[in-house]
Amino acid sequence: MPALIIASYLLGSIPFGLLIAKAHGKDLRSIGSGNIGATNVSRALGKKWAYVCFLLDVSKGFVPTFIASFMIGASPKPIDLIMWLAVGCAAVAGHIFPVYIRFKGGKGVATSLGIGLGLWPYYTLSAVSAFAVWGICVLITRYVSLSSIIGSFAFLAVLLTSVAIVDSWQFANLWPLIAVGIFMPMLITYRHRDNIKRLMAGTESKIFSNRAK
Repeated sequence: MPALIIASYLLGSIPFGLLIAKAHGKDLRSIGSGNIGATNVSRALGKKWAYVCFLLDVSKGFVPTFIASFMIGASPKPIDLIMWLAVGCAAVAGHIFPVYIRFKGGKGVATSLGIGLGLWPYYTLSAVSAFAVWGICVLITRYVSLSSIIGSFAFLAVLLTSVAIVDSWQFANLWPLIAVGIFMPMLITYRHRDNIKRLMAGTESKIFSNRAK
């Protein structure tokens, strides 16, 4: 598992958005917000490549977490869950602090979604619900940043509700999942602190409305 944690970080560090933009002759860090995620790719290259970047960033969290699921038993103990989460969190850490580009990365939202999808069954329903909430918020507001923050708290709400109503999900066994579930919205909100300032000032860009030429 330690080797998988290291591999997960290295995979998470791959700046797919930056590479996609570079392949099209553009430096993503000098466009729009300067972020290397899918939202800024949409500004530079449009919807198609933003979707590609989004799926690749999701895969950075999903693939190592899914692989780790085969190393975890059917009835994982807290220590097993901690190791499982460590694999996923390493991918997010890689995305936010990528070793390949001087530790200046993205916000970690798509990669966090990948963790949720890969950590079956405990996080999966919460991740799908959060993605649905995110999508609805994007359609209504066109603000990816605000939608990401709202979606992260929806993830936590569904997770806590699931633990409360599923008889076989005992807090004593699942507390590592709950702890990370609480931390994730806090991290995502913190990573969007500049976006929050722009939202409050009314200067935040809306998705697909400001493509760079």
